[in-house]
Amino acid sequence: MRARAIWKGVIQFENVELPVKLYSAVKDRTVHFRLLHKKDRQPVKQMMVNPETGEEVPKERIRKGAEVEPGVFVLLNEEELNEAEPEPSRTISIERFVPPAAISHQWFERPYYLGPDGDDEQPYWDFVAALERQGKAGVARWVMRNKNYAGALRIENGYLMLIALRFSEEVVLAEDLDAPEGRELEKNELVMARQLIGAMVDEFEPEQFRDEFRDKVVKMVEDKAKGKKLKLVKPKKKTGSESLERALEASLAAVRKRSHA
Repeated sequence: MRARAIWKGVIQFENVELPVKLYSAVKDRTVHFRLLHKKDRQPVKQMMVNPETGEEVPKERIRKGAEVEPGVFVLLNEEELNEAEPEPSRTISIERFVPPAAISHQWFERPYYLGPDGDDEQPYWDFVAALERQGKAGVARWVMRNKNYAGALRIENGYLMLIALRFSEEVVLAEDLDAPEGRELEKNELVMARQLIGAMVDEFEPEQFRDEFRDKVVKMVEDKAKGKKLKLVKPKKKTGSESLERALEASLAAVRKRSHA
């Protein structure tokens, strides 16, 4: 892989060990801002202040605390917090293999690629071929940067992909939601809804979906850096709501018009 590895480890299941390199499958494209003094444009610093006295609190006098009830805190020092950290390890332990569909998307948190490491890459590619042929996903655990992870090991374009999973207490299941309510669709509404969905079926083209806010901010920064004055456009007011039937009719007509353009 041409990308830069951010971690190295070993995939392990039973007596099998495969050295791997881990690569991030996403990259941060957020526009980062600095806080500046308005007049001289110098970076400003944030201070820890006692809200009662307004005085700055020195770093050595600051402690971490968890609120157990309103206004009551339990303090934990660094030594105690370090005790809670997992033992360092380079092992990605596969505990079982399951059908990929067994892991719903709401469990997915962050994707990584796993590439081969070491001089002998053949065992890695043999495992990729075997996993793809079986049509299974591995359920794994590992420790990285003092944190426990659970993950799904899948195949993506001929490589292993390790997707970090959320833990069970973080996931809201569909059965925890209120049951759907509302009137049944009229027959003509249902027909038009099906026609509209059918007319909009197309290929997924991810390059069409961009962070429009980021693009606009980058353009603003570039223009202001060149001394240009920004033209701010007021948002359009939303019109009143219309019936589902009329909305479906208008949408279906618009899609058909685009398809014949």
